[in-house]
Amino acid sequence: MEARYISGIVLHICFGALLYFVGFFPKLFFFGTIGYFLFKIIVAHPKEKTTAVLMGCAYLTGAEVIFRMTDAGLFYESSKYFIIFYIIFGTFYNGVSNKGYPYFIFLICLVPSIIVAFANIGVDASLRKNVAFVLSGPVCLGISALYCYDKKITLKQTLDILFYLALPVVTLTTYLFLYTPSIKDIITDTESNFAASGGFGPNQVSTVLGLGMFVFCVNYFLNSRTKLLKIINIILFALVSFRGIITFSRGGVLTAILMIFAFLFIVYSKSNWRQKNVIIMSFLSFMVMSTIIWAVSSNQTNGLIDKRYTNQDKIGREKKDVSAGRVDLFVGELEGFIEEPFLGVGASGMKERRLVSLGRVIATHNELSRLLSEHGILGIFMLLILIFKPLDMRGASRHNYFFYAFLIFWFATINHSAMRIAAPGFIYGLALLNIRYEKRSLRRKRIVE
Repeated sequence: MEARYISGIVLHICFGALLYFVGFFPKLFFFGTIGYFLFKIIVAHPKEKTTAVLMGCAYLTGAEVIFRMTDAGLFYESSKYFIIFYIIFGTFYNGVSNKGYPYFIFLICLVPSIIVAFANIGVDASLRKNVAFVLSGPVCLGISALYCYDKKITLKQTLDILFYLALPVVTLTTYLFLYTPSIKDIITDTESNFAASGGFGPNQVSTVLGLGMFVFCVNYFLNSRTKLLKIINIILFALVSFRGIITFSRGGVLTAILMIFAFLFIVYSKSNWRQKNVIIMSFLSFMVMSTIIWAVSSNQTNGLIDKRYTNQDKIGREKKDVSAGRVDLFVGELEGFIEEPFLGVGASGMKERRLVSLGRVIATHNELSRLLSEHGILGIFMLLILIFKPLDMRGASRHNYFFYAFLIFWFATINHSAMRIAAPGFIYGLALLNIRYEKRSLRRKRIVE
């Protein structure tokens, strides 16, 4: 297990270098990934089919940003579509739970927004592209939730899925270090920094790096049977955290912190007194490392990162809008809901309205306001499904250590980055898994007559 873990990390460090230095490798990496996981799903034993499907989806979720950053995919939304394809392909093998029917209703509720969009705006290539963009995230969420709902899976399989999610994050982190090895030369203010994010959107990069932070924290506490693995996981956590912090996009990092605390609280509460002592000691060493990471980040940014997280500009003045304009967008979309409360303004309708009124395209950062404005009353119904169905399942099954952490990631991410990437939708689905914990076999003493 240790050799497999280390070799996977080393291989993906090499992938990061190849993506940076070899021009044709991104396309090779993308198509190799698609083919490899499709093959794994096909040949997997029926009992391992669910795990194979979720491993493939997890890997694509972790790799989506690096694919976009290096222009590796067939098109911008490739990862989402292949995640949906893998899940539909897997559904033919092991079906879905009939208890997950609310998510089928959720998917049906998306349809009227398409009809409204085509009726109000007309059909052209740009509209079709925009509609596909805004709906691909919710569809990915609905399909993932429908497939994962009440699927029985072991803790070991869950950790394997999370490991496959984190491997591309190692590749992304390697690529970022090669892209901007010197941080002090590129940080000049407290705004989100594209140079520190590989020339790509800091929000998306920060979100995926935040997921990596969480996974390596989980591995540090649950999946490090040797001191060597503990050291490797804490180093990887440190490197991924550093790159996440210096994107100057706060959403991904703060979400990761919330996830980590939710996960540790659940694990601690379910542990016996001896395990709790181990967790406390590990947590203390983990906090020491986190303090060092922040100190290094502050030093490398000449203290600007401290100002960013305290909502100040580069000369120390407090900024008026902590949301960086997101509140104004949110209010604007609520106005769209008030104007069209029944069926909404249609998929991508608010983006089209802002294009007309402001003369430029401004995409929303908040999926909640988008659901209301673009779907009307159906949007409220969909939100009720997304919030209360997982809680209903949690009432019947309390086995998932990661339940609250995954839901926090979904809710926090859709509030600062909408559903630009597949991560919030797929991670929401993982929260619905029915995780089983292997019982240790009891050794019985033989009675000698």
